[in-house]
Amino acid sequence: MKNPIYEEKVNKFMAYIMAKNPAELEFHQAVREVVESIVPYIEENPIYTEERILERICEPERVIIFRVPWIDDKGNIQVNRGFRIEMNSAIGPYKGGLRFHPTVNLGILKFLAFEQVFKNSLTTLPMGGGKGGSDFDPKGKSEKEVMRFCQSFMTELCKHIGPNTDVPAGDIGVGGREIGYLFGQYKRIRNEFTGVLTGKNILWGGSLIRPEATGYGNVYFAQEMLKTRGETFEGKIVAVSGSGNVAQFTIEKVNELGGKCVTLSDSNGFIYDPKGIDSEKLKYIMWLKNEKRGRMKEYADKYACDYFPDERPWGIKCDVALPSATENEINGEQAKTLVKNGCICVSEGANMPSTPEAIEVYLAAKILFGPGKAANAGGVATSGLEMTQNSMRLSWTREEVDGRLQTIMKNIHKTCHKYGTKEDGFINYVDGANIGGFVKVADSMIAQGAV
Repeated sequence: MKNPIYEEKVNKFMAYIMAKNPAELEFHQAVREVVESIVPYIEENPIYTEERILERICEPERVIIFRVPWIDDKGNIQVNRGFRIEMNSAIGPYKGGLRFHPTVNLGILKFLAFEQVFKNSLTTLPMGGGKGGSDFDPKGKSEKEVMRFCQSFMTELCKHIGPNTDVPAGDIGVGGREIGYLFGQYKRIRNEFTGVLTGKNILWGGSLIRPEATGYGNVYFAQEMLKTRGETFEGKIVAVSGSGNVAQFTIEKVNELGGKCVTLSDSNGFIYDPKGIDSEKLKYIMWLKNEKRGRMKEYADKYACDYFPDERPWGIKCDVALPSATENEINGEQAKTLVKNGCICVSEGANMPSTPEAIEVYLAAKILFGPGKAANAGGVATSGLEMTQNSMRLSWTREEVDGRLQTIMKNIHKTCHKYGTKEDGFINYVDGANIGGFVKVADSMIAQGAV
């Protein structure tokens, strides 16, 4: 930030946030990134300062923390911690995923819930922002252990959610299996069949395209960014991280648009397949990760390609990078390597996968950079479409949902273009997404009074 007046205001506000939320580093990072974009806009629109919107939007409306006792297969009682952060409901019911992972803590979930507020606003759908989860690790657990944990978790969570109050979805560690167990327990306790969760099986209220939506949506957003420079995915070399749901469908859509994905990763390392991950190889990955729950090294062994243990794929030469694993997976040095190797576009399929230093590198080099709150909004957008279908008691076709998803991602790009275009014509998608998402929520908060 070049203007020292703005920088002073940002630092003063961040001192306030850090004092109120000590040791929540991811939350601090997410707030600073948004505030740096918004402070200049607020200075031009003092009503937001008068109404103390920044202070209010950074404070969760409700934080729920609870214990989750469950019995393992040996008959021993285990205890985990459950969370739900109901961040902001100014434009609709709280909406955001549940994450089951050992790293889950209050700071991470507050960062995710805060990001979700802006992301949901950008979709133009009537959804507030929330996030939740537990430090439970589904890896290495039996089906029955996962079921018992989910039932215990929902026994408490069901008191705080509902189709018109808070509608959770899946996230890391929470896929179709977990959503099924959670929904079954909610229905058993509440004696009602409602659209209280999204990401459900298509047989009982789910939406077509929902599993694909985050990956597809990120590719659609990147495609819109590429168009601004007369480029497409055709013939592009693409680096993808992760190997879960988002990464898998990212590859599927990139292949469809003529690009070639050459990397995937998991927590043990990454594979580099210069021949490209075609549809047949992708089918193997889906079986390996979704059914066998194996590791990416097995792919390298099967297809005789390079495997790099304990590393991430950002040193591989590529035209487009689509980080789809987890937060802060690209640091400043790795970002410099991407730029040096000719990467022209980074679009975030994961939540906040680029560190602040990495984002500075992208913006200084003026490459195309789609921040997660815009680029990966396709998942929650399609969750919103699932909510609509549940309310109307109908199901749309695959083509209808995909068409609506494409329209939403194009509209998000238009919003970022509107608020992020600089005097020299460069589109700062970070500013565009932050300001565009902020305005709708802030104006709604003002209209509803000091609540």
